[in-house]
Amino acid sequence: MELKRSEDGKALDVALIGVVDAANITEIEEAVKKELDGVTELTFDMKELEYISSAGLRFLLKMHKTMKSKGTMWIRNVNDDVKDIFRITGFLNHFNITA
Repeated sequence: MELKRSEDGKALDVALIGVVDAANITEIEEAVKKELDGVTELTFDMKELEYISSAGLRFLLKMHKTMKSKGTMWIRNVNDDVKDIFRITGFLNHFNITA
């Protein structure tokens, strides 16, 4: 798993690369949370995400709840495999997902 972050003013973009699962979710959560001060728009780019487990989905829910009070959260570039996971779990319509 690799995590790439870029910040532009109050916007934080986080690219999730590889696999997000229970083995690395704590590391991901800590890295993202420490970047959230002053952020009003959080975007997760999933173009290179191969798989996301239930631990990753819980993390996204936490971030969504956090950002609801601060601004917005977007998910973009969801590939077909991850989109299937979102669809099966009912998350596809829960998040703001863009192309």
